[in-house]
This record gives sequence, structure tokens and C-alpha cells, in this order.
Amino acid sequence: MNIHEYQGKSILKSFGVSIQEGIVAETPEQAVEAAKQVMETYKCDGVVVKAQIHAGGRGKGGGVKFAPNLEKVKEVATNIIGMHLVTPQTSAEGKLVSKVLVAQDVYYPGASATKEFYMSILLNRSTGRNIIMYSTEGGMDIEQVAEATPHLIWKEEIDPKVGLRDFQCRKVAFNLGLSGNAFKEMTKFVAALYKAYESTDSSMFEINPVLKTSDDKIIAVDAKVTLDDNALYRHKDIEAMRDESEENPVDVEARKAELNYVKLDGNVGCMVNGAGLAMATMDIIKLSGGEPANFLDVGGTANAERVEKAFHIILADKNVKAILVNIFGGIVRCDRVAQGVIDAYKNMGNINVPIIVRLQGTNAEAAKKLIDDSGLKVYSAIQLQEAADLVTKLIAN
Repeated sequence: MNIHEYQGKSILKSFGVSIQEGIVAETPEQAVEAAKQVMETYKCDGVVVKAQIHAGGRGKGGGVKFAPNLEKVKEVATNIIGMHLVTPQTSAEGKLVSKVLVAQDVYYPGASATKEFYMSILLNRSTGRNIIMYSTEGGMDIEQVAEATPHLIWKEEIDPKVGLRDFQCRKVAFNLGLSGNAFKEMTKFVAALYKAYESTDSSMFEINPVLKTSDDKIIAVDAKVTLDDNALYRHKDIEAMRDESEENPVDVEARKAELNYVKLDGNVGCMVNGAGLAMATMDIIKLSGGEPANFLDVGGTANAERVEKAFHIILADKNVKAILVNIFGGIVRCDRVAQGVIDAYKNMGNINVPIIVRLQGTNAEAAKKLIDDSGLKVYSAIQLQEAADLVTKLIAN
């Protein structure tokens, strides 16, 4: 689950991470009031107005602007709120901006002495260990830094048996070229940041930039946070931060129906029970000349309601030319799944793509008879290869 910058910063702050403070606004008028509070509270002459969307690169797209006075705050907020912000991490249509963060100007007098760093924490899946990835070259062009000068990117791997050690925090500060009070502040920053990451079951924290101010403070100026969906049941307060308007409506519908769904780029919709069987189904579709359009696991309770919901989700993808239903009846009875397919087909009434159903396991023969006798445009198959070949044939026709 992704969250907005201001939400990520609130999590960081709760763990003792120093952040660029700010107030969220949904209208230009609210932005002006927020700016008044921020400038008065933090004694800054101006504010930064930052679009809040689930994407990086907002500055390059015009979604982050400095406003030196209240008149400029209103002008900037009016331009940003309601715009479709296009960044390197969005589609060509961009994302609609519905709110902004009015943040303190941390580049106050003496800005020539400031320095921007990059820092992120994520899981290295090849080793099964968390890593802190950091660089002296923070800012908007970190992707180019990683590509052109990879030697400027450092990685600190964390042993899960002992966790982050003090010497590792000091090593990060040393590699970033810090000394004196800035060195001490960075070690505290790294330790607090890692604690926040680990305690919230996150899958990624990205702070770009981490700022060393002119008076040697270390501040998170941005916060891109991704949390592990599978652990949200332990963090109801964080789950409440979910902004469904930022997510694909089909993904939202699938989650509410408790269906495991991932959209792909192919033309064969897949409805399967069990993740392993789903992967095997996609593989055989690919090997038979087709292209899977999705991963969709209906789980162990593939009743008529879940099957119908799954059909709705698959058919929302206009690229789907055929649907392969591949169910192994272990926990569920195949005849009930078959009846669910038939009922869903009749209820929807507008399915104009061929459906191939392969059911194996408990009551599989009865299920095949139900499909064959339904009179609907539904094809049954016994072997998985037979089903995949049938899909390829029907798409070609």
C-alpha cells in the first residue's frame, strides 16, 4: 500500500525522525491559511507547495513550487490543485491532484551550506536482508546518478539476527562525508528511520532528499513510503491512511472482494484457485502462444458470487479476448464452481468472449456435464494443455 508524503512524514515523526513540517490543504484558501500557520510557527519567510499524489518526480512535472508570500501561495495552489500531474512515474494522463502539502522552507538563509542526500530502506530479495541504500547525490536526478555513476550509491546490509548496529549508522554518516554535529545527527536519523521502517512492516522507505541544513540538522524533506499489504492487519491506523482515489478502481474492487488480482498486458483472462496453479496456468498459456492478461486467484471459496465478481474484474480489461477458468476441486467441489460459472454467465448476460473451463478434482465429471449441458458459450476441457490449446485456437478465430 502506498501513502502520501504527508502521511509518510507523520509516521516518521512518530518514531523520532526529523521532518520538514507542513499542513495539508484541499483548496487554495486552505493553502493560504496553512501557509500563515507554517510561517508563523516555524519562522520562515516562505513555504513550499507540494502536490500530494502516489508518484515520484513531482518537481519535474511542476507539482512542487516555492511561494515567498501569501499571494504566491494562493496562485501556486490554484494551479496545482485540480491539475493532472504528469511525472516520470505516472501514465501519460497523469494523476489528479486533490490536495497539497504546504511545507516550511528548510532552505533558509545560509542555504549555500546545505547538502542534499538520498536514502532508502528496502528488502534485498536475493539475500533476504534489509538494506539501507544511500548517496551523497540526493535530489531530483537520483535515477541518473544510479545509472551513470553507480559508485556514488552505497549499500548497508542489515543482519536480521542482530538488527541495525550503531557502527553501521556511523558508517553511513562517514560515507556521506559528514563530521561534527551533522555526523551525530545523521547517525540518530538513520537509527530512527530504520526503526520506523521495521516497526511498520514497510516494504520501502525512500527519503529524497535528506537535507543537511546550514546549522547541521538532518531533515527528511520528502517521504515515499510503501507498506506490506499482508501486514496491514497489524496496523489498522496505517491502513486507514489508504487513499483509494489514487488506486486503480479494478484493484480496489478486487481487494474488497478478497480476490488476489494483478493486471498484466496480455489477452487471456485467467481465473484460478491457488497461487501456484495460477502461475502454472499463466506459464502454459504463454507456452501455447497466448499472453496472460492477469493473475487472479479466487481462493478456496470459489462460489457463484466470487466467480461472478471475478468475471466482472477480468472483463474490465478491454484487451481480454478469452477467459480460462482453471479450478482444482480440493476444498471446493467442482460442480459448485461449474454452477457458479453458469449462474454468473447468465446474470451478467453480456459476456462476448469465449470461456474455457477446466475443472479437476472433487465431482469433476459432474461439473463437466453441467458445463456441456448449459447451452452457453462455455467450453470444457479435461487436461490443462487441452484448455490452453483451445484458448489459442479460439483467439485465432
